[in-house]
Amino acid sequence: MKKILLLDDNLDIIQIVEEVLTYEQFHVQSTTKSAEFVSIAEKYRPDLFLLDFRLNDGNGGDLCRALKAHTSLKHIPVIIFSAYFSPNVDFSDFGCDEVISKPFDLDVLVQTVQRLIEQSMPANSENS
Repeated sequence: MKKILLLDDNLDIIQIVEEVLTYEQFHVQSTTKSAEFVSIAEKYRPDLFLLDFRLNDGNGGDLCRALKAHTSLKHIPVIIFSAYFSPNVDFSDFGCDEVISKPFDLDVLVQTVQRLIEQSMPANSENS
């Protein structure tokens, strides 16, 4: 079962995303605290990260940069989702693999998660 680590400070979004992705046979671990995120990631070893951009205690873009600079986590795809879009913010500058705008279509979320995980897997790998 593929693992996803989710960071959002909105418990309603966490609940919906967990429910949908669990139904799609993913194991989802969630947190609302950006300060703990990297240490959780090091222990959990997810197949994909889902990060909210605007957080009460941090910034998902900055966290994405930290993940992409981390020796053992940099290969893991990152999706940033946000209701915050501004011409002054170029999400690609953070190194994320995909951006999904809030509110998001749940089918698009699932398809994007599946596509990024498949693309990140080595050929003929059975990483469950």
